[in-house]
Amino acid sequence: MPVEGIFSSTVELLGKSIDLRTKNQNLISSNIANAETPNYVPKSLAFEQELQGALKGGHKGTSPVTNSRHIPLKGTKDRIQSVNGQVIETPAKTPGKDGNAVELENEMTKMSENQIMYNASVQILSKKFSGIRSALSTAGGN
Repeated sequence: MPVEGIFSSTVELLGKSIDLRTKNQNLISSNIANAETPNYVPKSLAFEQELQGALKGGHKGTSPVTNSRHIPLKGTKDRIQSVNGQVIETPAKTPGKDGNAVELENEMTKMSENQIMYNASVQILSKKFSGIRSALSTAGGN
């Protein structure tokens, strides 16, 4: 079995999710830092649907799964790694008099939600590696 065969698509998915959530956290932090900047429009990274599509085989050159409960294995790693997300503008419904469209409450909520999802991904990834470590130590006779 090749070394990369040890890691499932779950590990690839979680790793990519952590990377994308880090990028999103940086955008949200920038929004908060620019809360007083005239004409600033906040941004966020939209990637969840693209990541789900990559997992389900929705990218060009791959065949879709035959059942929604199946996870395609062939090419999944490449599809997941190709996901970069899309930076989108997320202005407040009522910008301030200076044209600034940052609502601090919304940005703080987005930051908290993103941090919770980041932490959950890290914890799941850590458990996955603990399972692999345990399996390797059992197989090695330790």
